[in-house]
Amino acid sequence: MLLRKDQLEASLHEEKQLIEDGRLKEDSPLDLSQSFARLCEACRRGDLKLCQEMITNGANINARDQFDYTPLILASLCGHYEVVQLLLEAGALCERDTFQGERCLYNALNDRIRNLLLSYDYSKSTDPLQPFASHITSLLTRDHPQTSDITFITPAKSLNLHRFLLAARSPYFRKKLENAQDTTSWKLPSVIPPQAFEIAIRYVYLGEIPSDVGGGPGTGFTEDEVLEGIEKISKQLEIRSLWNGILDGGDRRLARQRRTEEVEKGRDQLEGWYRDNVLKHKVTVDITKANDVKWDRDNGMFADVLLRADEPADESEEFSSDVPPTPHTRTALGPLNGIPVGPLSQTSRSPSRSRKPRKSVLFPVHRAMLLRSEFFLIMFSSSFREAQHTDHLQIISIDCSPPVLEIILNFLYTEQADFPLELAVDVLFAADLLLMEKLKVRAAVLISTLGNGTMPQASSPPNAAESPPEQEAIDIYDVIRAGWLTRVPRLEEFGARYLAFRLESHIEEPEFADLIRESAGRIQGRQETDSIELLDDIRYYLSERFRLRFEDAGLEDMMEENPETADPRASNEDAIDFTPAPLLDMDPQSNSAVRTLDGEIAGDEFAGDAINYQILLGKIDGLLERLKLDA
Repeated sequence: MLLRKDQLEASLHEEKQLIEDGRLKEDSPLDLSQSFARLCEACRRGDLKLCQEMITNGANINARDQFDYTPLILASLCGHYEVVQLLLEAGALCERDTFQGERCLYNALNDRIRNLLLSYDYSKSTDPLQPFASHITSLLTRDHPQTSDITFITPAKSLNLHRFLLAARSPYFRKKLENAQDTTSWKLPSVIPPQAFEIAIRYVYLGEIPSDVGGGPGTGFTEDEVLEGIEKISKQLEIRSLWNGILDGGDRRLARQRRTEEVEKGRDQLEGWYRDNVLKHKVTVDITKANDVKWDRDNGMFADVLLRADEPADESEEFSSDVPPTPHTRTALGPLNGIPVGPLSQTSRSPSRSRKPRKSVLFPVHRAMLLRSEFFLIMFSSSFREAQHTDHLQIISIDCSPPVLEIILNFLYTEQADFPLELAVDVLFAADLLLMEKLKVRAAVLISTLGNGTMPQASSPPNAAESPPEQEAIDIYDVIRAGWLTRVPRLEEFGARYLAFRLESHIEEPEFADLIRESAGRIQGRQETDSIELLDDIRYYLSERFRLRFEDAGLEDMMEENPETADPRASNEDAIDFTPAPLLDMDPQSNSAVRTLDGEIAGDEFAGDAINYQILLGKIDGLLERLKLDA
């Protein structure tokens, strides 16, 4: 229904008053902080690495600057597709029916960005914690696999609940359960309306407040009695926000805001419980004794399973000071690069005298949270040994290192996954093993943004006189192979672009040739006329690299605006002569001389780019000849 002008003005005035009173939050609040200014500047320039760093540091991606621009609007306006994609995946708002959302769509530089905005799932961008909240709520009705450990008996029916969730969300339940850890059932007094208790429990499990609280004829309680019961229960369980949500149910926007705030609060409460009861009670033991650990089911963490992760063998083999270290080398053999190998040591390898014993880390966790992974859902729903009930907690080994397993648990319990770049590939493989697609995407985003290093959007090839390149932040060969093995196209595209912008540094390396050979071998029944996917992508981004150089200089626009000046002979005698100076006039010893990759002197920077482009294409063709591949 359309509102009259006076109704719209009254609605806006009421909304402004609620914001001033602190009851309602702006979707895009003004942010004048230095960190937000850096984020906005990174979005203008298309700096993926800085954008990822600022988002990780907690910058509000939905705020606005002094000119009423949000980071998403700036990235869309400036045409940075990868930055727009990163912001959307991080939870940037782009709702079509809002002023800022329509403004973002209207100002998009090209159709590619506009289509990305239109095709994005707006509900997920608006509430990134919704999948987390939906899983917690689904535990109330999930019958298989069985994860509950306490039953509340009401006159109407019984509710199968989880002690760790009750303790995390309600201070009342935490105190009661701490003093009676073996409690498995709880009978509700008959004077409390069952409808009121069910609404309170659903709220504890991050469910929405129903518009109809129940009560009336045939239920045994009137609607007023149910509301009175909700008020009493919210006070007793110390969840007063439940009663405030009942009172604000008439205002849809205020109710949506309270819902968002409560989900965030619930996530924070569960995170606090997780850190105080799971991470603080993890056990580190020798790897030979890990399976001998016995953990009672009646424990203060209410854990019902143990997850085990072992230290990698190559990290634990540290020799004592009296044994000289063995130098390690690198090999390209195997599915991944970078496996340390070396000559066998002639000294004793007894664990008691020459090296530290490997360690295993055991985490006491809850099956209810592990079900967010399809891997564990299938395991606990089957007849496997891990799904059977035992006197002590089952120990399940996960093929990853302890730091990586802790990152996995952080995501399952808190929906957060902040980890350094050096662990990103390991997290990617662990998420692929556990069938956690969302975490796989986060790891791929981290690699393709922070792993970008200092790669410019369009840079000229380095001259011989320049300093050697800085140490690369990632092993690009490992990243591309990881993208193949985990089926993440984003990493394959990133790897091809990364190599194209640094091709002169990699084209002669044996590892590069091995990678091209592997890419060709990925096509089953390959024919001579088949192309090599990786090389096709590298050629594409190589052409983009030099095309961007040309566009950044603005020469294309100059030629289009002034076509008559393209031929200097068509102008009068006073026209500027555009004929390049002969190469012989350039001093070969001058530091300003533009040299190509083969050491020759070019007429200018753009002539050098054209020559370098052909040189790199020729090196690709030469590599294919050496590998006896036709692509």
